[in-house]
Amino acid sequence: MKRIAILGAGRFGASLAEALAEAGEEVVVIDRNGSLVQALSGTVAFAVQGDATNARALEEAGVKECDVAVVAIGSNIEASTLATANCKELEVPVVIAKATSELHGRILKKLGADQIVFPDRDSAKRLAKAVTNYGALDLLELSEGVSLAEIDVPEICRGKTLAQADVRKKYGVTVLCVRRLDENPKKPRAIVVPGANDVIRADDRLIVFGSAHDIDALTGRR
Repeated sequence: MKRIAILGAGRFGASLAEALAEAGEEVVVIDRNGSLVQALSGTVAFAVQGDATNARALEEAGVKECDVAVVAIGSNIEASTLATANCKELEVPVVIAKATSELHGRILKKLGADQIVFPDRDSAKRLAKAVTNYGALDLLELSEGVSLAEIDVPEICRGKTLAQADVRKKYGVTVLCVRRLDENPKKPRAIVVPGANDVIRADDRLIVFGSAHDIDALTGRR
């Protein structure tokens, strides 16, 4: 079970919070609007009235202890950017931020957001499934049931070559590339296109292609 913070309880944030709570995740919702917070208080683990642009308020709400933070604040770009910056400052492992435009998305990315979502393209339920299922981020649903996804390295692949793991034959999932930690942990992960004899490390992240059913099987979610 993950602990997931939702900053902003508008339509998108509330739908995401409800979907995650239904999936059994521990959800913390923070919003300035007391009525929106009250409406979710019986659904999520914690619903807190507070200002997401205030780093201390987020820390007091327990955001620092969360595995994922989703900045679901609406059209207030200033509040959105401040909340995103606060989450990065609190060292939340994964920060997902909602953007209202391509420019807004680029700004959030520069602030360190790990994933940008656009509510007119990324439904709350689909994002909830990605956050819940993969411990990583669903990058793109190409068509119904078929996805390009980023996943943690499954146990059966750790320390093996791509040929030995043979996930394409066993699971019908293709490993497209590997995101590998740099020797300097402050640097971003490097993109590696693995060959058959390249060893997959336990701390790698895999970019894979396949049906949602097959990816679930590979990750042990089915």
